[in-house]
Amino acid sequence: MKKNQIITTEDILLKLCQSVSSILSEATDSDIHYSAMVQKITKTGLKPDFGCFVLFDGGFSGLVVINFTSKAALEIYTNYMRHMGMPEEELATLHTSDEVADVLGELMNQIVGGFTNQIRKDLQTHITQNQPKMLTLNKQVILSVDTNLDRPQARRVTFSTEKGNIFYLELAMDKTEFIQLEEFESHEEESPDSILEQALMNVKEEKEKKDKSNSQASDLMDDLGI
Repeated sequence: MKKNQIITTEDILLKLCQSVSSILSEATDSDIHYSAMVQKITKTGLKPDFGCFVLFDGGFSGLVVINFTSKAALEIYTNYMRHMGMPEEELATLHTSDEVADVLGELMNQIVGGFTNQIRKDLQTHITQNQPKMLTLNKQVILSVDTNLDRPQARRVTFSTEKGNIFYLELAMDKTEFIQLEEFESHEEESPDSILEQALMNVKEEKEKKDKSNSQASDLMDDLGI
């Protein structure tokens, strides 16, 4: 008799870690690694220097948080922009710059998007995400999932960049198990290249909007003689 496959919280967390590692490695053309050990935590939170978070809902609900140190945030941003052909003199040098927030927010969006696609493919269920939020922080902020979780679980995984800078992934979700009853075929999803191409287009569109807004403001000042 065939033993049914069971997918647990840790298996779902592994899919998320793989999404983070593959998307960021491809985007920055560098090696992003995660620890083989996972830490059980009691609550999730945004921590200095830079925190991103995304809520997801559907077949199961949860919260994804990534906390970057300033060095990790700048390394990922810089490598990403260099990989996309941005001239060195045009790169931001502070992790508090809007450009860094835009890039990390878009990468966070692609990470969770890749994760939800993988969940849809492997677990035959559907989850949706909201728009990522990014905050530059000098103090810790505790977050909770805005939904009713019967048996909430929280996990933290340590990631490291090619230069050894550290950032942390936190996942909060209801304790759940998916039990495979029948065999099914997994359908191929978007390739990493197409995901990153879309990410670059989104970042360029945001920059063009800001440049246009600044130009309009400058024209208005000129018209007023200021």
